Amino acid sequence: MKLGVIGLGSMGMGAALNLVKHGHDVHGCELREAARAELTSAGGHAVGRAADLPAGLDALIILVVNAAQANDVLFGPDGCAAKLPKGAVVLCCTTMAPEAARALDARLADAGLLMLDAPVSGGAVGARAGSMTVMASGPEAAFAKVQPVLDAIAGKVWRLGDAAGVGSTVKMVNQLLAGVHIATAAEAMALGIRAGADPQALFDVISTSAGSSWMWQNRVPHILAGDDTPLSAVNIFVKDLGIVLDQARALTFPLPMASAAHQLFLAAAAAGQGGKDDVFVIRVWQALAGIALPGEDKPEI
Repeated sequence: MKLGVIGLGSMGMGAALNLVKHGHDVHGCELREAARAELTSAGGHAVGRAADLPAGLDALIILVVNAAQANDVLFGPDGCAAKLPKGAVVLCCTTMAPEAARALDARLADAGLLMLDAPVSGGAVGARAGSMTVMASGPEAAFAKVQPVLDAIAGKVWRLGDAAGVGSTVKMVNQLLAGVHIATAAEAMALGIRAGADPQALFDVISTSAGSSWMWQNRVPHILAGDDTPLSAVNIFVKDLGIVLDQARALTFPLPMASAAHQLFLAAAAAGQGGKDDVFVIRVWQALAGIALPGEDKPEI
């Protein structure tokens, strides 16, 4: 298939590389020159603007930060929607509010295009392994047309109905849990360090105990390694938990745990840590308690 991938970040790059490996003609779009070079060296093609993607794409995968960016790369001044042939499928894998997904679906339908509301989970590792979880909703015709794409990028595809918004609703709940789990893992590790526990031993024990979680096992090693390189950044959860809380307010639904986690990510971002790996929300406790993280002699913030 002739495919476009917009957004060659931690998730988009993994998806694009796996599509190349499966023999597809892959055209990526990314502002960063290094990412474009990585895709072209693997056998794909890359451009810096969505408007420069080639005509005649069978499907377009969008993995940008938010709904505004998704709309811009499709319908903005440098957008590519006008170049897509009628009946092409847009897989919108961006995390966005359900109502934003429904609005985008309506706009694409007016242009004669199909959409799968298809947010993903699995992180950079899952994306590179081609084992992401896809939470998708949309018409059967769209699922059928992009089955080869889903086979290349996903380990599990959940078909959640034929209407846009359902996939984004499920992803919203996933992000509530993910954000709370990351913040709680950071809080627990900070408490252990403050109380004098050896960080590595603490991680090892909890990883084999009832208090463990996927996020504990996936994220805490970043703290132990002293590596705040963003595989998923603090700012992502400022955004995603913001979506969760906005939806809850619209439903008159209390979310005390998500609210507390959102405030912690906001605090980290306000202290200049927004671009760091999300588990480095631990630097909020580092600043409050004066603890030293592994590999650091003094508080970062």
